Amino acid sequence: MTRHFLGLYVLIVLTLAAVSWGEDKLLQAYGNQDASADRFQIVAMSALAHQLRGISPNDWKTVLASTTADTGMDVELFATRDISGRHTLDRLRRGEIATMSAGAESWLLRQLDGDHVLALRSVEPQTQRGMLDWTLTLVFYAIIALVLMIWIWPLARDLRSLERAAAQFGNRNWRFDATIKRHSQIYGLAETFRQMADRIEGLIASHRDMSNAVSHEIRTPLARMKFEIELAQQATDVAQVRDALGNIKADIAAINDLVTATLDYAILERADMSLNVSKYDFTTLIPAITEAVRSDTRTAILITAEVQSDADEVKCDVHQFEAALKNLLYNASRYAKHEVRVEFCTYAGRHHLFVDDDGPGIPKQDRTRAFESFVRLDGTRNEKTGFGLGLAIVKRAIEWHGGEVVILDSPLGGARFAASWPTDAPQPRCSAANATS
Repeated sequence: MTRHFLGLYVLIVLTLAAVSWGEDKLLQAYGNQDASADRFQIVAMSALAHQLRGISPNDWKTVLASTTADTGMDVELFATRDISGRHTLDRLRRGEIATMSAGAESWLLRQLDGDHVLALRSVEPQTQRGMLDWTLTLVFYAIIALVLMIWIWPLARDLRSLERAAAQFGNRNWRFDATIKRHSQIYGLAETFRQMADRIEGLIASHRDMSNAVSHEIRTPLARMKFEIELAQQATDVAQVRDALGNIKADIAAINDLVTATLDYAILERADMSLNVSKYDFTTLIPAITEAVRSDTRTAILITAEVQSDADEVKCDVHQFEAALKNLLYNASRYAKHEVRVEFCTYAGRHHLFVDDDGPGIPKQDRTRAFESFVRLDGTRNEKTGFGLGLAIVKRAIEWHGGEVVILDSPLGGARFAASWPTDAPQPRCSAANATS
C-alpha cells in the first residue's frame, strides 16, 4: 500500500511540475506577442516627451489633448509628488521608463522635469487573457486526468482479470487462470489468490482420494465379515463360531485402524489446525517412543536411538511429533532386515530427525510420491501393507512445524527418512549430519 501511494504521489507531483512549467512558457510566449506594442508606446512616449520639453509648460496640456484626439493615446500629466514608490521614483530620476499598475489599468511613466511626469495609460485586454487562462486551466486538468488514467488503466485491467479468474474458480472450474505480471500493483494479491486456489484444489483432490480410498479399503473387510457371519451361521460347533468371530474381530480392528488413520490425516489437512507447541526433553522422549514401537514389532528387528546430549528443550507439538516418529519407525521396521536406527540432532538453526533401515530402499523416482495420501508403492519394498497414510501423516506433521521430510539413501543400505524443522538458535553440528550429503 505504501509503495503504491508513493508511486501515485510522485507521479502527480511530477505531472503538476511539468504542466506548470508548460503553462508558464505559454504565458511568456503570449506576453511576448505584446512586446512590439509596448516598444511602440515607449517610442511614442519618448518622442512626445521630447516635444513637450521644447515648448512652454503652459502649453503642455493643450498639446496632450491634441495628441489624444489625433492618436487615441490616453496621455496625462502627473505631479511628481503624486508618484509613490521608491523604486519607481529612482527610475524616473535616472530618465528611465517606469511602470505603475492598478487592477486592469497600467501607466508608462517618464520624467519631464522636477515637478511633472508624463503618463501613458493603457488597459489590459481582459477578454483575451481570460480566455487564455481558461484554456490553459482546462488543458492543465485534462493532462492530470490523462496521466491518472494511464496509471489506473493497468490496475483496472488486472483487477478485471483477477475477477474473471476468481469467478471461474467459484464456478467449480478449479483452475485459477489469471495472468498478472510481476510489476503489477496487485501481483501480491494475485499470488495470494493463486496459493489459496492451489490449496483448495489440493484439499478437494485429497478429500476425493480419501473418499475413494476409504470406500475401497472398507469394502474388503466388510466382504470378509459378511463371509464369516455366514460361516458362523452354518457352524455346527462352538469352535467354528469362535474362529469366525475372531476373524470378524480382526476385520473390525482393521476398519478401526483405517478410520483412526484417516481422521488423523484429516486433522492435519484442516486449514484451521493449530499446534500446541512446548519445550520437551528429547533425550528421554525419543528413546521412550522407540522402545514402545520396538515392543510392538518383530523381536528380530534391532531398533536403536541416538539423541544429541543437549536436546533437552526442543520446541514441538509432542502429539504430532510422536505420531510422525511412530509412523516412521513402523514403516522402517516393516521393511528392515535386521536394524532400524533413529538419530536426532540440532545444527545450522534446524532440528534434524533421521530414521534409517537396512531394507530394500525406495527408488528415487518414487520418493516424492511415497508421501502422497493412500499411496502404496508396488514392488518397491516387496509387499503391500498398511493404508498408505503413514508417510502422508509424517509429511503434514513436519510441514505444520515449518519443516520438510525427504527420502535419501541410508548408510545402512536401505532408506533414510530425513525430517527437519527450524529452531530458535543454531546448535553444534552432530555426526549424523555428514550422512545427509
